[in-house]
Amino acid sequence: MAIDTPARLAILGAGPIGLEAALYARFLGYDVVIFEQGELAANVRQCGHVRMFTPFGMNRTTLGLAAIQAQDESYQPPRDDALLTGREWADHYLLPLAATDLLSDHLRLHTTVVAIGKEELLKGDMPAPAFRGDWSFRVLSSDAAGQERFELFDGVIDCTGVFASANWLGHGGIPAIGEIQLRESIEYRLPDILGRDRNRYADKHTVLIGGGMSAATNIIALAELAQSAPATRITWITRREGPASTDGPIALIENDRLPERATLARRANQLTAGGGNVTYWPRTVVEHLSRSAAGQTFDVQLTGEHAGPIQADEIIANVGFRPDNRPYGELQIHECYASQGPMKLAAALSGQQSADCLDQKACGPQTLLNPEPNFYILGAKSYGRMPNFLLSVGYGQIREVFALIGDRETLDLYTSAKTLLK
Repeated sequence: MAIDTPARLAILGAGPIGLEAALYARFLGYDVVIFEQGELAANVRQCGHVRMFTPFGMNRTTLGLAAIQAQDESYQPPRDDALLTGREWADHYLLPLAATDLLSDHLRLHTTVVAIGKEELLKGDMPAPAFRGDWSFRVLSSDAAGQERFELFDGVIDCTGVFASANWLGHGGIPAIGEIQLRESIEYRLPDILGRDRNRYADKHTVLIGGGMSAATNIIALAELAQSAPATRITWITRREGPASTDGPIALIENDRLPERATLARRANQLTAGGGNVTYWPRTVVEHLSRSAAGQTFDVQLTGEHAGPIQADEIIANVGFRPDNRPYGELQIHECYASQGPMKLAAALSGQQSADCLDQKACGPQTLLNPEPNFYILGAKSYGRMPNFLLSVGYGQIREVFALIGDRETLDLYTSAKTLLK
């Protein structure tokens, strides 16, 4: 449904997709408010020590570069072929982008969107989209001091991602016994094992759970830590055993076009061979967690091939993430029963068979439509629990959404911005 300028749009999330969506909107003349519950690009900076698989040229847009260079003529972006760490990407692109005049005055940091509804309408009212589009969105937010406020918007674009909501580590995807109470003591992301978090893991026994690229990143860092802190031990468990061709749990992509990813997968799989400080147990699941009597370690009960009790000083659970749909529970959003992503997009993605994120393609503007008019979910959150989202696909989604909002099928600011960079 078209939204004419100067309409008011709420952009949820100040990560890469949120900032780029807000920038696109501002270039078109929309008034925007960017809600961010933490700091700018918080998830990117939390994993700032990790080197990205994809080169900088895939993680920026022509519009973003044009905006930064218009603000600062001396700005020199990284080379398009540079493999940056998350911290380098934030420092040399995302933070300068947020500091431009187009965005800086539209940011609301440390402000959480609590709920989104429609003026005068409940979830079950007027299921025909054409009618619900006549009412504004009513957004309830809460700032760092706990002060709440209501605001009205003509459209809402949710770019909050999924990294605030980790999956549970227990059997069948539900919490292990004791996990709910110990949630804050378990690490679900990518700690800086060789840097600021070194003392947490050095000369300790860590149980690592998961068989994806995050687990691969952590197992390599822990094994490297053990070289200088020889009492460091790691028990790595996975629900399944990887394909025989991989000699480990991390899937390999044939003729991988991202050498950094291929190297990481091979190095992680090599660590399952046995010996050294790493013990690998496939076909094993955590059933029960508790703190030891002294409160210093975890008592972990395993089931499966390596059933039995073990003790651990730390637990890292790289078990994936899921979207948080609670803020828009009063809106008419059709979600996929498997991925929890928007249904139209999920159906289109199900036809893309490759596990390689580089093979992901934009699925067209119509797949981004929800039953709720003028509410869009972009970025990693649009993929729900599917882990193969690619930033360049997210940038394509932004172009597609504003072609819908602007009611101009050929609208493409990214192409037109190329002339500004020459």
